[in-house]
Amino acid sequence: MTNDTKVWPTEIRLSKDKRTLTVTFEDGESFALSAEMLRVLSPSAEVQGHSPDQRQTVPGKKNVGVMQIHPIGNYAVRLEFDDLHSTGIYSWTYLYELGKNHDALWAAYLDELAEKGLDREPKLRH
Repeated sequence: MTNDTKVWPTEIRLSKDKRTLTVTFEDGESFALSAEMLRVLSPSAEVQGHSPDQRQTVPGKKNVGVMQIHPIGNYAVRLEFDDLHSTGIYSWTYLYELGKNHDALWAAYLDELAEKGLDREPKLRH
């Protein structure tokens, strides 16, 4: 993901069910990003680690929702999820690239889950 592209959102809208964040940019591009995708691809150190080999595959987030959106300066938002994850800072560029590369990123995530024997469904607690 590159950080040198200057992209600016014109609208950020969370769906009523809190499961889809739609981001529209100045260039006319608009992306509907699922809360699940945003959560499992969080730019936080908790998910990404401090190097590529530390990156975590996050399972069981199929039903996650976004509780709140917090602006960070004029360059990003911090999303607070209903599983209490709230440390990822989503720059405009990162959101744009998640939208532009949605299909490839999602397919890679699904492949990773399958490789590791993990599932999108949350584990039931007994």
